[in-house]
Amino acid sequence: MDVLAALLPPAGLLVLFLLLMRSILHADRRERAAAARARAEHEQEKAPHDGAPS
Repeated sequence: MDVLAALLPPAGLLVLFLLLMRSILHADRRERAAAARARAEHEQEKAPHDGAPS
C-alpha cells in the first residue's frame, strides 16, 4: 500500500503532462491548418478570377 501511495503523485503528474502536450499539439495542428487556409485564400485573391483581361 505504501508503494501505491508513493507512485500516485508522479503518475498524476504524468497524466497532466500528457494532457498538456496533447492540447499543445492539437492547438498547433489547428493553427497550421488555419494558416494554410488563409494562405490559400490570399493566393486565390491574387490570381485572376475568370481569366478575362482586367
